[in-house]
Amino acid sequence: MIKLSRPILGWIFYDFANSAFATTVLAVIFSVFYAEYVAGGQEGIIVAFPWGNLTIPGASMWSFIVAASTALVAISSPLLGAMADYARLRKRMLVIFCYLGVTATIALSVVGEGDVLLGAIIFMIANYGFAAGNVFYNAFLLDVSKRETFGKVSGIAWGLGYLGGGLCLVLNLIMLQKPQLLGFPEGSFDVGDCVIVAGIWWGIFALPTILWLKDKPRSIQKLELVELTISGWKRLVNTFREIRRYKQLIRFLFAYLLINDGVETVIIMASIFGAEAVGMSVGELVGFFILVQATALVGSLFFGWLADLITNRAALLISTVGWIAVVVWAYCIGWLFDPKTDFNILGMLAGIVMGGSQTTARSMQAAFTPSGHSAEFFGFWSVSGRFASIFGTLIFGIAIIIMGGIQPGILILGLFFIAGGIILWFVDEKEGIQVAIEGSVTD
Repeated sequence: MIKLSRPILGWIFYDFANSAFATTVLAVIFSVFYAEYVAGGQEGIIVAFPWGNLTIPGASMWSFIVAASTALVAISSPLLGAMADYARLRKRMLVIFCYLGVTATIALSVVGEGDVLLGAIIFMIANYGFAAGNVFYNAFLLDVSKRETFGKVSGIAWGLGYLGGGLCLVLNLIMLQKPQLLGFPEGSFDVGDCVIVAGIWWGIFALPTILWLKDKPRSIQKLELVELTISGWKRLVNTFREIRRYKQLIRFLFAYLLINDGVETVIIMASIFGAEAVGMSVGELVGFFILVQATALVGSLFFGWLADLITNRAALLISTVGWIAVVVWAYCIGWLFDPKTDFNILGMLAGIVMGGSQTTARSMQAAFTPSGHSAEFFGFWSVSGRFASIFGTLIFGIAIIIMGGIQPGILILGLFFIAGGIILWFVDEKEGIQVAIEGSVTD
């Protein structure tokens, strides 16, 4: 039985807070708005190169800016994590990146038709705040939970996150389609208002995290930025030297990179797939993602319990098989019922395995992480996850251009799940946990 103390509640509430960005901006409303309206939809934009002009579809353009923003996180997160662990600054850095993301999310409201570059820059800042903040947020799992309950606590947090993201989407749907329920006349709200609400939601519901989550006391005096950076680099270099002892962690990170390639790309591109391949309206897509969030909540709680029962590795393998089924079904969309009905059923399955894979992956990373190095090791985990976003969205964007549409390119994602599952099969979870407990990295 898990006692929901204030630190645990503060930790899980951050998922509830920042999931508004994940759903409204990354997954559903702004992503479709940028790809279809700002960047020209299937007609795309024309980019001049020395060898000639190239037409880039809106869906590809969106995938490219997501890849670029996550590359920045992948490059910087291990150093940020090392600095935060060394100076006990995890909470402070979480707050900084949280409100950087909140501010940039609200600023997305100024983006309009044709603002391809402006929208890309503001989004990249917002996504950097979102992803970098998660490095430090995830690292606190080792502080608020014991190893034997990592799965359950991680599952509750993901579940609350899906609830938060879903509720924010419900509010967005009412704003766009039924503003009368809020006391406003029809047509009062647009996409810009929705991203403002997402930013405010994120900022307000992060307050319990700021108030209740406690960092470890500092063991060193206050450092200047240059000195702190040098210390962070030294600690990072030492980790690179010692990390070869963590063979199972390295295998897991490679498996997670490939699996998360597929997961992140599906999340980021699903609404655009629904708009272009299935013909769903914005209102239908919001309803679809509310359904996904609801089933993801169930999936995260179930797989969190399952991970503690049968091991994280086994639970993650089961969810990976589920993802392969999702990809094949998406390619054959409409084979069972009409495309929209198929897509909604598929969304329920995707929600369950999404909750499962995200819950068990974070729990497994925590189990493989030695105490005292949580932000640093979760920085490496973030690198694996961020490179997944880079390669997955980049490859998918190129596939759309080469294959002439978003639906044919979907099978590319199946290869990531298959390869990641094969590597995960050879991970020895017991050995990885034992090495972490022994604390092979010098403190």
